[in-house]
Amino acid sequence: MSHFTTMKTRLVNRKYLVAALKDLGFQPQEGPVMIRGYEGQETEVEVKVPTGNPEYDLGFRKAGETYELVADWYGITDIRAKSFMAQLLQRYAYHAVSAQVQAQGFEIVEDESLRDHTIHLTLRRCV
Repeated sequence: MSHFTTMKTRLVNRKYLVAALKDLGFQPQEGPVMIRGYEGQETEVEVKVPTGNPEYDLGFRKAGETYELVADWYGITDIRAKSFMAQLLQRYAYHAVSAQVQAQGFEIVEDESLRDHTIHLTLRRCV
């Protein structure tokens, strides 16, 4: 019996996902790779994230157009799913917005993280 659970996300771009994970201090491994769970069970994902428990990983795999988060939360005690996803979504959005504004001819002059955890970007149009 599998203990892996999946969580749907709106994440669509692997490059932004990996960059966001790195921003949060993780060392993601791109694959396909296997993640581990209860009693050594494994399942395949496209992005693997090692956790504080060397026997348990979490990962992301494509489900249609988006990625889903896959993990056996039973053995993952150093990461809380809800706060992890909130931080990940913020960093993912940062990378997505940065790419879009640069594609539209702007450059980021300054980015500031505010006390309420919002990010303030100052842009300048490139000439």
